[in-house]
Amino acid sequence: MPTDTSAEHILQLLQDGELEVEGRLTDASNTVLRVWAEVSGSRIPAVYKPIRGERPLWDFPDGTLAARERAAYLVSVAGGWSCIPPTVLRDGPFGEGSVQQWVGALDEREDPDLLRVDPPRGVPSGYLPVVGLSDEDDAPLVVSHASDRQLRDIALLDIVLNNADRKGSALIPEADRLYAVDHGLTLHEEDKLRTVLWGFAGSRLRTDEIQRLSELQDAVAGTLGQQLRELVTRAELEALEARIAILLRQARFPEPPDHRHPLPWPLW
Repeated sequence: MPTDTSAEHILQLLQDGELEVEGRLTDASNTVLRVWAEVSGSRIPAVYKPIRGERPLWDFPDGTLAARERAAYLVSVAGGWSCIPPTVLRDGPFGEGSVQQWVGALDEREDPDLLRVDPPRGVPSGYLPVVGLSDEDDAPLVVSHASDRQLRDIALLDIVLNNADRKGSALIPEADRLYAVDHGLTLHEEDKLRTVLWGFAGSRLRTDEIQRLSELQDAVAGTLGQQLRELVTRAELEALEARIAILLRQARFPEPPDHRHPLPWPLW
């Protein structure tokens, strides 16, 4: 393990390290490999998603999922979010792909209990309802998520990224931090936000959130925009700028759309 845990050192390991493939994550729909990235005896676990292992998607025909993973990370850094693990785009054992620092446990993922399913009267205090369901006996249930500061940060970033697949399983706790992973289905030019974090819908943006979006808007107009042009289409970059502008103008989390399904499936 590295003694230097700075983001710069982690990025160097991910970008320049020799990748040793440990195994494949079999529950993923595309090829996802756990690897170890090593430079001069310093090594970290990572997730390697080679482009050649991506399934063609009719609704994401442009670019690659790996490039969107990298783009999402760059947006998160520019906006001051710290929830997406360091992510690079590089060559690897199976060709070019995204390589992201592995976060959380190395074996079984911990359930952070941020997303719940309860009877309507069983929703705990501090949890925000998202959607109603029924069990096999047709009894009503409610899906809710915690009203958590880190979860709210991720929800806002997902709106900016137009994340089409925010499942509960992509929320990874590590110590006192909450990470968000799996950003291949982001930054489309059309509205595709599908998330389990609709509990914040309609909430007014705080002053610090508005400041974060303003700084991101400036970054997209400058160096960040130049970086993103290498990763997504011009139309997608313009749509990103438009989403930020709308958030700043309305100063609220958006409401779920009524013309399409707003939830990912499965929810976890």
